[in-house]
Amino acid sequence: MAPKVLVSDKLSETAVQIFRDRGVEVDYLPDLGKDKDKLLEVIGRYEGLAIRSATKVSDKVLAAATNLRVIGRAGIGVDNVDIPAASKRGVIVMNTPFGNSVTTAEHAIAMMFAVARQLPEASVSTHDGKWEKNRFMGVELFNKTLGVIGAGNIGGIVCDRALGLHMKVVAYDPFLSEERAKAMGVTKVELDELLARADFITLHVPLTEKTKNILSKEAIAKTRKGVRIINCARGGLVDEAALAEALKSGHVAGAAFDVFETEPATASPLFHLPNVVVTPHLGASTTEAQENVALQVAEQMSDYLLTGAVQNALNMPSVTAEEAAVMGPWLKLADHLGAFAGQLTDEPIKAINVLYDGTVSAMNLQALNCAAIAGIMKATNPDVNLVSAPVIAKERGIQISTTRQEKGGVFDGYIKLTVVTDKRDRSIAGTVFSDGKPRFIQIKGINIDAEIGAHMLYTTNEDVPGIIGTLGQTLGENGVNIANFTLGRAAAGGDAIALLYLDERLPEPARQQLIATGKFTSVRPLEFNVA
Repeated sequence: MAPKVLVSDKLSETAVQIFRDRGVEVDYLPDLGKDKDKLLEVIGRYEGLAIRSATKVSDKVLAAATNLRVIGRAGIGVDNVDIPAASKRGVIVMNTPFGNSVTTAEHAIAMMFAVARQLPEASVSTHDGKWEKNRFMGVELFNKTLGVIGAGNIGGIVCDRALGLHMKVVAYDPFLSEERAKAMGVTKVELDELLARADFITLHVPLTEKTKNILSKEAIAKTRKGVRIINCARGGLVDEAALAEALKSGHVAGAAFDVFETEPATASPLFHLPNVVVTPHLGASTTEAQENVALQVAEQMSDYLLTGAVQNALNMPSVTAEEAAVMGPWLKLADHLGAFAGQLTDEPIKAINVLYDGTVSAMNLQALNCAAIAGIMKATNPDVNLVSAPVIAKERGIQISTTRQEKGGVFDGYIKLTVVTDKRDRSIAGTVFSDGKPRFIQIKGINIDAEIGAHMLYTTNEDVPGIIGTLGQTLGENGVNIANFTLGRAAAGGDAIALLYLDERLPEPARQQLIATGKFTSVRPLEFNVA
């Protein structure tokens, strides 16, 4: 019997025809996604669901989707899908992470031109029968300095286009290596230097705790007078109220925004200000981009439903059904090792080295590598998945090496991950016990045996008395319960570590209190996806 797919948002007829040509039965109901009750009523009939952004796939919808095997999102953003709930129900969630890249980059360049030459205002004025030639005095892009915050896939395309316009390009990206920057033809700088040098600033980073309001009031004050700021990435990267103040004072000469902290944006401090260009989140809105992602999602879903092949999945690796049963715990371990290293690494990564020892060395190492790399990258890019992570690593010039060796230790198998930067090599190893649970077994060459929990605390210190007491007392004073803890040291009086499994995320005041004791060389709260 042919698998059946529901298309509940607008997709091109060509994409719908791909399903039919591949032998998949499809119901094209492009307005159904807006009708939550109707969607709940019919979703149980389908094995596949193809969507854009209008359909909200909640836990309630997934509970009713008793036959659903795969959700395909035509585009990159999956905020409208409850991915943890989908994972628990065995539903694969796919997206098309690279179909919109060129379109979004071009929109940023178009917005830069628009604000440089005041094109929207000039167009309205001329339509009104005015001829205000002297009113609209613009600036050239030629020979100006463009500051690019985030030089990944889209940011890299913007850099390339800007160089074609003979602009000078400086880029801030903690994970951009000097070698990759040189190959791109851009100058890698720290954020403060970018703010001080750039005539135009464009943002191309995801919205995370680290990037929220990356252009804050204080950061905007560090920019050079007359700067123009473009944001076609995510709302919330720029403090809109602070930017509005800087525009009114004349410190910032113009701004162009396609995204806003609250969307749909019916009001913003930036609205109705002179020389501010605003568009309603049109970054991916071109015929080519919409067609590309629609065709891609139809092909990917058809492949999975008909052959079991998995591409661009956000919640499972690209492995066969036979491999998945054996590799599942090891994939979790690889992700946890990557997440540990990624959350502790603040400087550009030059290389990622993965050692597979014993039984695990005979498994699908490509999938395990993807899980480890994705774990590292998620620290700065929550949208990364098992497929896009290696691509992003390659774009950033990160060298990936894999070593396979026969059993060489006390464990039947283990994985050791090493992240290399200009400043240090950071290594962590782990194994999977007979109960199927991943464990950390070595950090910084120090042997340990640590459970992995959702909320953890990692500290380093000199091996002196009183560390355990300080940790227990400080966390107790802040109402944080320790579920489990592991200690380790290189030698008596040498380097020592502690890894605590907490019941909740460590509050920032508790972290500051620990730092203030002067007993720790590092205090790092860590988060792991243990679902």
